[in-house]
Amino acid sequence: MAAEKPVVAVTCTAPVNIAVIKYWGKRDEKLILPINSSLSVTLHQDQLKTTTTAAISRDFTEDRIWLNGREEDIGQPRLQACLKEIRRLACKRRSGSPEDPLPLSHSCKVHIASENNFPTAAGLASSAAGYACLAYTLARVYGVESDLSEVARRGSGSACRSLYGGFVEWQMGERADGKDSIARQVAPESHWPELRVLILVVSAGKKLTGSTVGMQTSVETSPLLRFRAEAVVPARMVEMARCVRERDFQAFGRLTMQDSNQFHATCLDTFPPISYLNDTSRRIIHLVHRFNALHGHTKVAYTFDAGPNAVIFTLDETVAEFVAAVRHSFPPESNGDKFLQGLPVEPALLSDELKAVLGVDPAPGGIKYIIATQVGPGPQVLDDPGARLLGPDGLPKPAA
Repeated sequence: MAAEKPVVAVTCTAPVNIAVIKYWGKRDEKLILPINSSLSVTLHQDQLKTTTTAAISRDFTEDRIWLNGREEDIGQPRLQACLKEIRRLACKRRSGSPEDPLPLSHSCKVHIASENNFPTAAGLASSAAGYACLAYTLARVYGVESDLSEVARRGSGSACRSLYGGFVEWQMGERADGKDSIARQVAPESHWPELRVLILVVSAGKKLTGSTVGMQTSVETSPLLRFRAEAVVPARMVEMARCVRERDFQAFGRLTMQDSNQFHATCLDTFPPISYLNDTSRRIIHLVHRFNALHGHTKVAYTFDAGPNAVIFTLDETVAEFVAAVRHSFPPESNGDKFLQGLPVEPALLSDELKAVLGVDPAPGGIKYIIATQVGPGPQVLDDPGARLLGPDGLPKPAA
């Protein structure tokens, strides 16, 4: 009886990143090259992550992929672009190296299973974590050691920023082939230990205008977007890197809010206009400015991606008071115990002065829940076979 051909499997996790200088608009749709550089903060995988298992075997007859337990179309162009690029790099490397643990592994078919521990496509940057995880896992299984910015970027532009922990910049690059459009770390996750991140989940539903279509329309119709990319972002990139290096929270917070507001202004300047924020988002903006005004300086900062959920940056000393302010303004409906997820936050009492300043009519249930997290590391390899999403047969393990 012929021995079963080996299945080589690797499991990795990758983080979500949140841009503080936003990427919006491509100069090349196929290669996914941006019209401006961007800078992001990598969030901790204890709270938000994608886990991916990739397995290759000579027994597999076709490439297959399962996302959150459901089989999806592997023919999707962006998935194909990532696979093609990884296999090209694997071939290139093999042609120069005779030692190969699994001969011709780059010609083997691959099975991929991927899971998020947070809602997909709800404005929580799931595609960035997903494609970073895919690129990182495929690279491990195919033995590719080169820079993976291009592979991840071909799946989702911002995914290249999730290849690193801490604070990351995606340099727009100038070359037509995109070889200089790469991510690099500005500072590691250990650099600013007091920084905290609160995700205020306003809606876990799918958005009306996806990012890809939205930014394409903006590039075609918004003069403000062009001005932003050419005249505003370059200086902001330099200033934001300084804020991070010097751990200057006041300047970091202010610039983060300004850049978020300008990004959403370019969405409104798009024709027809795009609006990712809703009434709750605007109430959160109002709450943050009132909170800061009472304290006389920037203690909390918001940023919004292409969706209504707010991401709040603050320092650990302010978390408890701000969470209390959020609870006061958006009383939890029925999930009082599950309203706050992630890192533990001590309950705090609001001063009468702050209550008076907040003075808005409460909006019960406006915020579904809060995820408290912090800055975290880049992708990780999981050695524990129990963490694998695919069984020895290369098919998804049945749900426990």
